[in-house]
Amino acid sequence: MNIAILDDYADMVRGFACFAKLADHRVTVWNDHTKDVDTLASRLADTEALVLLRERTPIPGALLERLPKLRLITQNGPYPHIDIDTCTKRGVLICAGHARKSYATAELTWGLILCSMRNIPQEVARLKAGGWQQTVGTGLRGRMLGLYGYGQIGTQVAAFGKAFGMKVKVWARERGRAAAQADGFPVAASALELFETCDVVSMHIRLTAETRGIVGARELALMKPGALFVNTSRDALIVPGALAAALRLGRPGRAAVDVYEHEPVAADEPLLALDNAICTPHLGYMERDQMTGYFDGQFERILAYARGEPIDIVNPEALGR
Repeated sequence: MNIAILDDYADMVRGFACFAKLADHRVTVWNDHTKDVDTLASRLADTEALVLLRERTPIPGALLERLPKLRLITQNGPYPHIDIDTCTKRGVLICAGHARKSYATAELTWGLILCSMRNIPQEVARLKAGGWQQTVGTGLRGRMLGLYGYGQIGTQVAAFGKAFGMKVKVWARERGRAAAQADGFPVAASALELFETCDVVSMHIRLTAETRGIVGARELALMKPGALFVNTSRDALIVPGALAAALRLGRPGRAAVDVYEHEPVAADEPLLALDNAICTPHLGYMERDQMTGYFDGQFERILAYARGEPIDIVNPEALGR
């Protein structure tokens, strides 16, 4: 089969042992990124199986109509970026699954908290430029960690906070609040109270129609001048422009973010120009063990399809077409 793998920014997949599973197939790996339909149609003209890396590249109907040889799309995680109806009509099978439980995003979240509170990136840059210490960091022990959301990642971050001697407070949906209380963590009276009382607020909720823009100027303005806002979840949870505006006003005093409205991020992204913002290029799930398991699952779906025994099927109606 002709197989294409998109958006391998770090050129990592060819170095994984599981890549050898595709030895009997023709594989093209793209390390850059484009959403341009004309460019993608040209690149994928002969592609029969397409491997996607999360939601990095949208697959709209306009593109699918120009890919006559495409028969399979494999994906891990949710797939709102794929036009499922058009895939089904054209007989393109979507096979999607979920990677094993990972601590990667929770670990990165904690790394961002430490880096921001202790000014680590700024001091490293200063030292390499020939300077010496010029800031006084803020410790974590005894301070309040606020978690907006208490699912798989939020529970891990809560455990890290407890290990560092922080007090932990949670605001989430009813199910999450009940789970937090069962784990011994107090629940805030409201989302507003979480923002107003915590020294660190970290986002860990899913992006849905209901949660889009759930945090705006009102919530951020309640934060303490010395507080830290962390987002390793989804950029669209925040009202566009609200975080950069709040940081300029000094409430919160700092932010650490790993997700953006447009990725890869443009050079004119407002957060990149702010000294009180630490920005990383969506590294949350980019960890070696996580990615190895991710691609191993992808390749197993391709091999299963090639045997005529497809697995993890999203749109079984496509099989008859």
